[in-house]
Amino acid sequence: MSDSKPFVILIAEDDEDDYLLTMEALKEAGVNNHVHWVKDGEELMNYLGHDNGDSIGKTGIILLDLNMPKKDGREALKEIKANPVLRRIPIIILTTSKAESDISHSYDLGVNSFIQKPVRFFEFVKVIKVLSQYWFDIVKLPV
Repeated sequence: MSDSKPFVILIAEDDEDDYLLTMEALKEAGVNNHVHWVKDGEELMNYLGHDNGDSIGKTGIILLDLNMPKKDGREALKEIKANPVLRRIPIIILTTSKAESDISHSYDLGVNSFIQKPVRFFEFVKVIKVLSQYWFDIVKLPV
C-alpha cells in the first residue's frame, strides 16, 4: 500500500468499538494516512467547515456511518453534496444497514459507494484493503 497521498481519512462513526475496528482494519490493510474521527453529523460538519488543508493534509475521503446522533449520516451527506466546495470529497457509507431504501436514498444524495460492514473482522479487513487500493491507489482525486 502506498502512503504517498497525504490526505486525511475522516471517519464519522458514533460507536467507538466500530471506530477502533475500522482503525485496526486500516492498519492491517497497510493504510498510513492520517485519520480524524468525529462522533456525530454535527461534529462532521464543524470539522469540514474548518478543514483548510493544514500541514496534516486535506480531507480526501469520508467513511460515513448512517445512524449517528444529532445529525445522522443522511443529513450530513445531503449537506456535503449540496456544498460546491465539499461535494468533491468522496463519501463511502460504511454501515450495518441492509435496507434497500438506505442504499437507494444514499445514491440519490450523491454517495460514491455504499458498503455494508461485514460481521467478521477478517472480512472487514478484506473490504478495507479493496476500498483503500481503489480509492488511494487507482482513483485520481482532485487536489
